[in-house]
Amino acid sequence: MAKEKKIAVVAIGGNSLIKDKQHQTVKDQYLAAQETAKHLVDMIEAGWDIAIGHGNGPQVGFILRRSEIAHKVEGMHVVPLDVCGADSQGAIGYALQQNLQNELKKRGINKAAATVITQVRVDPNDPAFQAPAKPIGSFMEEAEAKQKKEELGWDVVEDAGRGWRRVVASPLPVEIMELEAIKALIDSGTITITVGGGGIPVIESDEGVIGTAAVIDKDFASAFLATAIQADLLLISTAVEKVALNFGKPNQTEIDQMTAAEAKQYLAEGTHFAKGSMEPKIKAIVRFLEQGGKEALITNPENIGRALRGETGTRILP
Repeated sequence: MAKEKKIAVVAIGGNSLIKDKQHQTVKDQYLAAQETAKHLVDMIEAGWDIAIGHGNGPQVGFILRRSEIAHKVEGMHVVPLDVCGADSQGAIGYALQQNLQNELKKRGINKAAATVITQVRVDPNDPAFQAPAKPIGSFMEEAEAKQKKEELGWDVVEDAGRGWRRVVASPLPVEIMELEAIKALIDSGTITITVGGGGIPVIESDEGVIGTAAVIDKDFASAFLATAIQADLLLISTAVEKVALNFGKPNQTEIDQMTAAEAKQYLAEGTHFAKGSMEPKIKAIVRFLEQGGKEALITNPENIGRALRGETGTRILP
């Protein structure tokens, strides 16, 4: 009898591609992807079929910055945010799939890897559009920020005395447009890189689907994908080995295991998880488990293998 397939969605953070401020070049990112690919192939060797979601915050920042400089210096057209997302999905997907292919070949595993440029539909009435809060792009002087608001309709805010920045909405995913193609790839045993950067945000219009200037949280998108393909596991790979309560405080304690109900309780207490980093991961996992998910795991890339064997990481169960 054929062995039952185990499917995992693995969401890898920006730290899997950019180690620190000194290692940001394309070559540096490629080498970081090489490291991550080894840990992912360990999973495949252990019998998992995987779909990979990834962050793209720093990369989209670089694309926007290049676009801004080219616009100022040479009068080049500005690259719209949805296209920046697509560009980053292609480039990051390329680095990951090439490294995965090389590592699989090295180990004699006959498997393919492919990247799907993925659009994720969001609701134009999502409350996030009424209160854009996700800063993107570089800092500007007040005059330039106000000019951009006037000419391009940007939402701009003053950011903690460091200058002005553009802010966009971070709506929730409603539908993965390429879901059937993704399912077909996973069913065929292909390692599928998808919902990169949370997916390219699109909305339904009279003309069909069109891109919109927004940023979808990659953990929410990966959890949404995990639910849609009925994955056995949602693994969020991040900068820490385990989730901690009272993070960064003297009474910080690491957690080996918790239930979705306990996770919700910790979220409600509001003192444990940092807003921009751990909080969305825990929220995404709770959502996945409440919608029928069986198990989730949070750890750092180098501990994926050990965490799967139950030796480390934070396991979250329904």
